[in-house]
Amino acid sequence: MKCISKRRRPQAVILALALGLTMTAGGCAGTQTAVVTEYETEQYNRSLQEGSLLSEGLCVAESDVALEGYAGTEGVTSEGLFDLSGETVLYGSSIHERLYPASVTKIMTALLALENGSLEDEVTISQNAAADSFPSDASLIGLRQGEVWSLEDLLYALLLRSGNDAATAIAEYVDGTEAAFVERMNARAAELMANNTHYVNPHGLHDDNHYTTAYDIYLIFNACIQNEEFVKIIGTASHTAQYRNPDGSAGETVIEPTNWYASGAADLPSNMTVVGGKTGTTGEAGNCLVLLNETSEGNRYISIVMGAPDRPVLYKDMTAMIETVK
Repeated sequence: MKCISKRRRPQAVILALALGLTMTAGGCAGTQTAVVTEYETEQYNRSLQEGSLLSEGLCVAESDVALEGYAGTEGVTSEGLFDLSGETVLYGSSIHERLYPASVTKIMTALLALENGSLEDEVTISQNAAADSFPSDASLIGLRQGEVWSLEDLLYALLLRSGNDAATAIAEYVDGTEAAFVERMNARAAELMANNTHYVNPHGLHDDNHYTTAYDIYLIFNACIQNEEFVKIIGTASHTAQYRNPDGSAGETVIEPTNWYASGAADLPSNMTVVGGKTGTTGEAGNCLVLLNETSEGNRYISIVMGAPDRPVLYKDMTAMIETVK
């Protein structure tokens, strides 16, 4: 089902209407009404056309979508299955409900890095981005102040290992400060029509004002997979990052994915190839996962599970949902 979001009436129209009311009192109502009507009709039609163009090629649903023979798993907050080739939402459960994204946030961080940076650029790690600036139980790659990493290796640390320290380093690289980068994140979400998303940080550590929806995650992830480098990174089983230590000596670390499908900790779906994806876990968000999947015919699907009570349930539910596609 396709839908077009309603847009606010342009300020120029409001001003024109106000002028029209003023001129009515002076005896020129007919002329002003005609001008306002002509302007508003033109702009309204333009908004409809713009909305149609923006949603073209997307899977659009204004409400949840049932899937025959599949009821999901009790305890999971939200799920969605999106057929990219057919431009159809195959299944949606609470896909417009606001929820906490945890480290799924990092897909937006990666998107902005790829759109605004060069992979070969060198990034010097600040104290703010160093691992010892984060809670001890946070997901980290172990950055130290003064290390020098390439943006490419930081992206592997961000998307495979889900390093919160890598997210901050990338944010500072792109915009100088986390605060400026978060502004960019929210602006980009608006451009992608992810209207129920609001970011507070680049990594997804919990904040009550940091939220999204499963449908918005689909919109953002769909934009990410248009970038070949992003798809390459999320589909990598292991990556060796090379960097410079603060004293100038060489260092390296092996980065492996947190995704259980990639590590072999979860059985793969029988009907599709899991290309790759992004995990996320906090106490408030539960266990979350967004995936890009592909059939042997080359048809692509995005699948999302949010708020699973634990990882076994997360992957069991994800596999069951993917395997509904025949």
